[in-house]
Amino acid sequence: MAAAKKKTVTVKQTGSPIRRKPDQRQTLVGLGLNKMHRVRTLEDTPSVRGMINKVAHLVEVVDEA
Repeated sequence: MAAAKKKTVTVKQTGSPIRRKPDQRQTLVGLGLNKMHRVRTLEDTPSVRGMINKVAHLVEVVDEA
C-alpha cells in the first residue's frame, strides 16, 4: 500500500520580530522562522495554519502543495 502524500505549506519570514509581542516571537520560533528571509516547508495542519494566521503580517505563504 502506497503512503499517502501529505500536504505541505512553504512559508517565508518577511517581517522582523523586533518590537513585537513575545507570543508572536515564540510563534515564529515554533514555525522555525527566527531570522529574516528564512524559508520552511511544514506539514499543512490546522495548528500550523493557525500559527501562520497569527503572524500573517510577518510571513508569506510561498507555496502550497
